[in-house]
Amino acid sequence: MNATCPDTLANKLAEAALTVLVRSCRQEVAAANRYELEAACAAMRAKSRAVMGQLLDDARAAPWLAEAAFHAAALDLAQAGIASLRKR
Repeated sequence: MNATCPDTLANKLAEAALTVLVRSCRQEVAAANRYELEAACAAMRAKSRAVMGQLLDDARAAPWLAEAAFHAAALDLAQAGIASLRKR
């Protein structure tokens, strides 16, 4: 496997998770200050290693469900950011 593949996958996953976060919490994101947005991103980063590991395990176990596993992983990461924004 190419060493850049996991990095590319992680970048696409982060982009998808941020998209879900912004679309789900448009008002909260607009009202948040820089520190609250950073806290949401930090919450997502803290969960990313476990989510990425689960995504790779799921994709290896059932390659035909890899796209669904990717979307589930994006939702898991976004949920961490959403929870952080809605705590304030």
